[in-house]
Amino acid sequence: MEKPNLVEITLIALLGGLLGVFFMVPLRNALIVKEHGTLPYPEGTACAEVLLAGEEGGSNASTVFAGMGFAAFFKLIIDGIKAVPGEISFRIKGFAGEIGTQIYPAVMSVGYICGPRISSYMFAGGILSWLVLIPMIVLFGETLTLYPGDAPIGEMFAEGGAGAIWGTYIRYIGAGALAAGGIISLIKSLPLIVRTFKDSVKSMAGGSNVGSERTNQSLSMKLVLIAIAILTVIVWLVPAVPVSLLGAAIVVIFGFFFATVSSRMVGLVGSSNNPVSGMAIATLLIATVILKITGDTGAHGMRAAIAIGSIICIVAAISGDTSQDLKTGYLLGATPKKQQIGEIIGVVAAALAIGGTLNLLDSAWGFGGDELAAPQATLMKMIIEGVMDGNLPWGLVFIGVFIAVVAEIIGIPVLPFAIGVYLPVQLNACIMVGGLVRLAVDKMKKPEEEKKRITNDGILFCSGMIAGEGLVGILLALLAVFGIYKVIDISGYLNLPDGVAKAAGLVVFGLIILSLLKFSVWKKSKKAK
Repeated sequence: MEKPNLVEITLIALLGGLLGVFFMVPLRNALIVKEHGTLPYPEGTACAEVLLAGEEGGSNASTVFAGMGFAAFFKLIIDGIKAVPGEISFRIKGFAGEIGTQIYPAVMSVGYICGPRISSYMFAGGILSWLVLIPMIVLFGETLTLYPGDAPIGEMFAEGGAGAIWGTYIRYIGAGALAAGGIISLIKSLPLIVRTFKDSVKSMAGGSNVGSERTNQSLSMKLVLIAIAILTVIVWLVPAVPVSLLGAAIVVIFGFFFATVSSRMVGLVGSSNNPVSGMAIATLLIATVILKITGDTGAHGMRAAIAIGSIICIVAAISGDTSQDLKTGYLLGATPKKQQIGEIIGVVAAALAIGGTLNLLDSAWGFGGDELAAPQATLMKMIIEGVMDGNLPWGLVFIGVFIAVVAEIIGIPVLPFAIGVYLPVQLNACIMVGGLVRLAVDKMKKPEEEKKRITNDGILFCSGMIAGEGLVGILLALLAVFGIYKVIDISGYLNLPDGVAKAAGLVVFGLIILSLLKFSVWKKSKKAK
């Protein structure tokens, strides 16, 4: 199946982004205004507090830029000149399990922002996969060749270690857990979703989205409905988006449904914990089955399923982000209409930029490799091909499904746990480190106001680190395209022994943690000065 071109990527990003913004217009009154005391929208509220804290001057901006600078420096050391490995793993002799950690600033920052609770659930899922399931597969199936593997399990493990078993078997178990987690989350949210839909329909019927007060003026509902209708026709008729009329209907119905779910979820648990992956996977499973039943199979059916899943994924992400922005505006007294126009401009600008960025990354390294593993995209590909070709290893998928069911029964939040089952344990461990740093900050014996300042500074610094690492990633991709990437690679000259390389990596990881502490716990506020 050929790769999507620049026009296809831009159009899919634009359509999903615009639908996400327009779906949020009628939802604003129900979610942001009427449930102001129920849905806290943590990031939106935090942004409002930062904007209101004028006495801090430029200290917040300096913290973000410091995070960007430190992350850029460490990213260049790890992935640029490759002085230390980006991933450190340890094995126990005679045991097929593996444990370790990545040392990337952005990954650790995700754990700090998510907090210890979510991080621990993800890490627990990783432990189950890498220290329980993989050793069991190797122990009981050492001499067996089991589909989808094409060699004896013991031989696969001897050649590729635990990673080979993870890539062949565990990813399907994780896919089943993620799909079940997404569906379970939706079922649990149904009462809230139904109430939100009712409130939204009432708002639309009464035209209450456009009020006389400036702070209650949104885009007119007539304009929103016309825009959604035009976008639906574009999804159906434009050749660059390989979707039929049925596919366009699935996009609109599931899009509005998941926009509601996403907006409510981020209102409760924040954007960092928004289960976009679970929504996209549930959509893919349902859409692929519908397309196969209606005869849209083969390469065209797969492309249609990917297009539907991609648009829905973008709708869920953008609607959640838009709702946070609208919450910030509501708290600050902004005009919703102007915010919504700003969101539209932002979506258009991002859609124009994303195609070139993705093509650049693909040209430099290729998605699915060591540099850009793209786990969610690989999972989506596996599900679509498995359903369409009828060769999905359903036994492994159902194991994942029932792991998710057990997690739900014993009260573990199933989506972060399922994500942990699916992702490499090294990534989960790095996120866990960030969560532990956040836990240490939360447990500090300081006045509440001081603890709040430290936490917010840490989040700002981590946000900067995520942005800084992403920007350097783009820079390294440009160097790779022009053939300069390997010139700056000094790993061959250093040729460090494995133990020394691991120790050096841990030292760098320690410095990353210290930089976070320096700009949060050890940062002096202006009042203290």
